[in-house]
Amino acid sequence: MGAGRYAPSPSGELHLGNLRTAVLAWLFARSTGRDFLLRVEDLDRARAGAEELQLADLRAIGLDWDGPVVRQTERADGYNAAIDLLRGAGLLYECFCTRRDIAEAPSAPHAAPGAYPGTCRNLTEAERAVQRAKRPAAWRLRTDIVQYTVTDMLHGDYTGLVDDFVVVRNDGVPAYNLAVVVDDALQGIDQVVRGDDLLPSTPRQAHLATLLAGLRGDGGPVVPQYAHVPLVLNDQGKRLAKRDGSVTLARLRADGVGAEQVRTVLLESAGLPGASLEAAVEAFDPAALPREPWVFTGFPTPWGGMH
Repeated sequence: MGAGRYAPSPSGELHLGNLRTAVLAWLFARSTGRDFLLRVEDLDRARAGAEELQLADLRAIGLDWDGPVVRQTERADGYNAAIDLLRGAGLLYECFCTRRDIAEAPSAPHAAPGAYPGTCRNLTEAERAVQRAKRPAAWRLRTDIVQYTVTDMLHGDYTGLVDDFVVVRNDGVPAYNLAVVVDDALQGIDQVVRGDDLLPSTPRQAHLATLLAGLRGDGGPVVPQYAHVPLVLNDQGKRLAKRDGSVTLARLRADGVGAEQVRTVLLESAGLPGASLEAAVEAFDPAALPREPWVFTGFPTPWGGMH
């Protein structure tokens, strides 16, 4: 059996939405006998001290993981090897477009909404040389398909856009869509549980995983089993964020709400017994998970109100 994972970005404290996804990822892995790995996605947006706070919060709600914590900033060799494979196969090209250029470019005939219009796809070497003098290039994947279908445990078959997406940013940093695919392959991840806001990017990642496996000559399944879980919303129906107030463990603890109570509420929000993680594993059934977002309205206070 392979492994599942949780992969936070160390941009600040985890909020209840992040913690709920972490709990669900842990339950998916443990209920199927998989290892559960923790990866810190710190290629950008890393805030000093955030990783330590996040790990402490995960431990506080009872989660454990197998092996050491892996950080993306320590994995350059893996990313570079994948980039070299793609470049050697003629599947990368330089792109000099800014976001504004892309937004203002006319779409190619029959192109899917939001697809990269291909502005830099067929530049001559002379044209690239002119552009290099103006700005550094990003590198895009040269794709020969326009969509890809993945199967998700909660959403069923999902068909989404695959265009010539960026795999290396113009500052030389591997793009998320490349890094996550390489990381999952190197770590033996065959189960990806994450928020359903990431479902639209999954066809791109699955396509890239298939390409890289073919170039490496890998055998067996190369696309993980996906489960994109609903997000947590605030009482305004918007995605929960730290600005909503008492939604981090530290703030809740200051309000008298302990980590065990938080864990209980998170489990019960998924229709699971809140007594313990062990009881939740025993009862865990992906088919029974709620398909709608969980709307968080606060915890009851000792004096009868909510916070």
